[in-house]
Amino acid sequence: MSEAITRLRDEVRTWLAANHSEHADRDTYAHAVVEAGWSVPSWEPDWYGRGLSDAESRVVAEEFRAAGAPGSGHDRANLLACTLHDCGSPEQKRRLIPPSLRGETKWCLLYSEPGAGSDLAGLRTRAERDGSSEDADWIVTGQKVWTSFATTADYGLLVARTDPDVPKHQGITFFILPMRQPGVQVRPIHQITGESEFNEVFLDGARVPDANRVGDPGTGWAVLQVALGYERRLMGDLARTTQRGVNAASAPHPLVDLAREFGRLDDSHIRQRIARIEALTTVNRWNTRRAKASTDRAEAATLLALGKIAMSRILHETAAVETEIVESESMLCGPDNPVGDAVTFRTLNAYFTSIGGGTDQIQRNIIGERVLGLPKEPDPFRDSPFRDLPH
Repeated sequence: MSEAITRLRDEVRTWLAANHSEHADRDTYAHAVVEAGWSVPSWEPDWYGRGLSDAESRVVAEEFRAAGAPGSGHDRANLLACTLHDCGSPEQKRRLIPPSLRGETKWCLLYSEPGAGSDLAGLRTRAERDGSSEDADWIVTGQKVWTSFATTADYGLLVARTDPDVPKHQGITFFILPMRQPGVQVRPIHQITGESEFNEVFLDGARVPDANRVGDPGTGWAVLQVALGYERRLMGDLARTTQRGVNAASAPHPLVDLAREFGRLDDSHIRQRIARIEALTTVNRWNTRRAKASTDRAEAATLLALGKIAMSRILHETAAVETEIVESESMLCGPDNPVGDAVTFRTLNAYFTSIGGGTDQIQRNIIGERVLGLPKEPDPFRDSPFRDLPH
């Protein structure tokens, strides 16, 4: 461990000892974390950070987790704050980022639609100005789907069509939509895992102030690419392997321990499959570090697409190997069968990673075009106004 990292750990531990305890006032503590720059330590000091590297930021988050202290890691996990940090106006950064960092506001993502998932640029949710003034509110009408945390969100990161007379990628605008208003209706979606983590969101005359428009009208596709880059990075970091609320002790053991427990560790086929997953995981970790170290935003976005699809493959293959190891027990579920229940959950939930943040197929297109230099898929309507596209 370098001396700089040692000094950083000591500084964080000293700060936490002085400011975090079970009896500390929650609001006072949350303000202190943001003011000290620990919430987003890789950001600039002028915008709530400390100017640390990504690796140093992760060290800070590790120390906070070790102390059971909340508040750090928002420079990787808070998509609203990260998107505004990169694309928002100074006024938006001052008004919307601090409450989000302090945990006073929550957010959700209003991207996908029933007819615009893989082809997100085909979205039909409309946003129209309420009047002729350049700073008039926008009125939003449409439907979004697969929205996590919509029931508790204060804001939604919304992409909506504001100009149907230009090609589909050019007529989209990005907004921070207030969720708690009469024009927003949320309906849970019941999943195969037994959870209702996702929702449908219906927008009927919902209002969003022009002050919550991120970027100029019609430039929302570029803002969305920044937000999606952060989402893919987050999904790679936080891919779920256990059911929410399930204690880690009741989840499957690491693959080697699981194979040993079920008497399959001497099986050369099982050993080979475990080794392959370990190799994929290691290479993906190196690739992710490269993406985070890159100063080229286009390169980083491409690498994160590669990492996202790799994580999807790792989760699917891990679930398949676990099923092969435990054999018939994988058909059992419920608290009386914790191993089988957890293996089944991992198998079903792996499809979430294949879809969220852009499907595996979309990631392959990105890799093919940007990494391998393959030609783009033919699109005869690429330059046609959106309103003229066939439906």
